[in-house]
Amino acid sequence: MPMRDEGAETPAPWVACIGESMAVLLPDAPGPLEGVGSFAASVGGAESNVACALSALGVPSAWVSRVGDDGFGRRLTRELAARGVDTSGVIVDPALPTGLYLKETSGSGSSKPHYYRKGSAASAMSAAMLDEPAVGRLLAGAKVIHLTGITPALSDSCLAMVRAVLEAPRAGRLVSFDLNWRPMLWRDRDPAVLRELVNAADIALLGADEAEVAFGTGDPDELRRLFPGPGTLVVKDAERVVTALSADGGAGPVAESALAVEVVEPTGAGDAFAAGYLAGTLRGFDQRRRLRLGHLAAASALVAHGDVGELWSATLVDALLDAPEEQWKATRITASGVVGEAVRSL
Repeated sequence: MPMRDEGAETPAPWVACIGESMAVLLPDAPGPLEGVGSFAASVGGAESNVACALSALGVPSAWVSRVGDDGFGRRLTRELAARGVDTSGVIVDPALPTGLYLKETSGSGSSKPHYYRKGSAASAMSAAMLDEPAVGRLLAGAKVIHLTGITPALSDSCLAMVRAVLEAPRAGRLVSFDLNWRPMLWRDRDPAVLRELVNAADIALLGADEAEVAFGTGDPDELRRLFPGPGTLVVKDAERVVTALSADGGAGPVAESALAVEVVEPTGAGDAFAAGYLAGTLRGFDQRRRLRLGHLAAASALVAHGDVGELWSATLVDALLDAPEEQWKATRITASGVVGEAVRSL
């Protein structure tokens, strides 16, 4: 699994991720926001998390969005660029601000986000943005364009942009769509449009729990019948198992159990899974290895304090990707390392 040569010329992105990222304020202690003494600034957003995780996996990636002409917007683009993500497709809005969210944490480690994104620069994304020269170059050169169900909930113009991407000729590209159900964003909008968007993708990623709320079922077979369009439908059943179902049926559904993980921070795990799965797809892995790489990327995020984790050595990752099923299931991930028979001799 070769990593990027930092001294080499930036390659064309294999994956272009389109969507909003925001400045994040992290409290210095758990508890209600009114009792927090200070906050540390960070950045976050589903699509940029995927771009960063792909870059960490050695897959050239780009993030396409809009930010405000403000300190938070400059911080976003600077930090993503520092993580190896191509930010040449980020448009600076002269009037609208960069979105913001605050994270409220509890003593048990759970967290609750508070969003301040209405009227943000990213909510002004539109189909016209796709014709910007830098954006058009990135999308034309990408092997995969990655979208989520967050973007069409931001505004009518964002919905029109997502539709434009999904309706455009593929020209050999794949479009992936991660449901990323956010009920608060859909309170004043019609979420029924998500059925159309999911069905128009080549790769659709759905959490079983979120699909149950959004579509009335989290069952992989029922979702496959509900969405016949995607070439591959990936259904993530939280900590238990992920199932990939192909449109042609192939050898039937492929299911892979998640690893046991001592969770440090749950934020970003779903985005990391998407990155791992897409990386495996681009590398020509079979479905089982794609799912395993998704699980490993998600586990690396779960044991990290931020939204994006660091994957282990290529030797260790390869050993886990090829491990017998019983060794894979017995592997445990902690903040201090990987424990299990599959990696004991490494």
